[in-house]
Amino acid sequence: MRILLVGAGGVGSAAVAIAARRPFFDAMVVADYDLARAQRAIASKDHRFTAARLDASNPAEVAELCRAERITHVFNAVDPRFVMPIFTGAFEAGADYLDMAMSLSRPHPSKPFEETGVKLGDEQFARADEWADRGRLALVGIGVEPGLSDVFARYAADELFDTVDEIGVRDGADLVVDGYDFAPSFSIWTTIEECLNPPVIYEDGRGWYTTEPFSEPEVFDFPHGIGPVECVNVEHEEVLLIPRWVKAGRVTFKYGLGEEFIGVLRTLHKLGLDSVAPVRVGGVEVSPRDVVAACLPDPAGLGDRMHGKTCAGTWVRGSVHGSPREVYLYHVVDNDWSMSRDGSQAVVWQTAVNPVVALELLANGGWSGVGVLGPEALTPSPFLELLNEHGAPWEIREQ
Repeated sequence: MRILLVGAGGVGSAAVAIAARRPFFDAMVVADYDLARAQRAIASKDHRFTAARLDASNPAEVAELCRAERITHVFNAVDPRFVMPIFTGAFEAGADYLDMAMSLSRPHPSKPFEETGVKLGDEQFARADEWADRGRLALVGIGVEPGLSDVFARYAADELFDTVDEIGVRDGADLVVDGYDFAPSFSIWTTIEECLNPPVIYEDGRGWYTTEPFSEPEVFDFPHGIGPVECVNVEHEEVLLIPRWVKAGRVTFKYGLGEEFIGVLRTLHKLGLDSVAPVRVGGVEVSPRDVVAACLPDPAGLGDRMHGKTCAGTWVRGSVHGSPREVYLYHVVDNDWSMSRDGSQAVVWQTAVNPVVALELLANGGWSGVGVLGPEALTPSPFLELLNEHGAPWEIREQ
């Protein structure tokens, strides 16, 4: 296996550190628009790692690098703006592809809070037959959420329930960052995208529909001392992926954002600072959202100021042997642990470990497939067993 890792930011750098301990691949080319950042990500790593400069917005450049380095698997670790160019470049080069966020959505032009427009991943699934005809695999949404949360959904449906009434991905944390009043632990560009777009809900018999951002607040009690956190509907890939392979009456994604975070996002939206359309400032054109991102600290560099835990998980309600059951399958990472292990803060480490696990399964034959597939399309047990080997095991709580 020869891997092209596109993006040497927080998640990409964490993936390098995690993968370096494993023997399943022959080479990993770490590519970034900033060559120096790619070189820093592989510093002190073994001979399998090399750095390269790459413009991820250029599919031809992606394909050219794949061919030059005889790449078998492209691992996309940049924000979702670049999904389609990297996805296309991998296809053109005849490589398999993995990402952690899918192609972007576009709201319904007249009923954005009732009906879906272009959904997350639609552009990729539109090309599923092409990938299958080539005998190539595009494994989409294989981070933590989406990713591990989808594996949990499939595992619950296969192993824990006879019928599934509802699947709800629930994400919460008690992370604090010393010295900052506002410092998101993940890409603010991606956070704005998913939090301010109309959230999607799936219901059997109705299909996918949308609602207002931050709707249906609920308090969810997270494990490992995190405790009760208010969670709200947010647009996320799981709702678009899970129903394709797992039969459930309802599927939602709710994120524990907190009142202050929601207030900041609402203000950015009100001022137009969430826009990606360039505006002219003096003689320069710049995207307001990029300005916001530039003004905030890089999430990858916050680890030494961060304390607490993050929890990603999937709540499932249904029945087994005629009796009702509710469970929460989850994965918790403590920031002190991930920093001491790999020098990566908890949120990016938890995101990065899952595609590394998936790549290892593809290398050893534990997972295989062709076409455009989500994680829940594949057998969950090998993934969960291998995840435990990385020292941060998943757990189940009866509700």
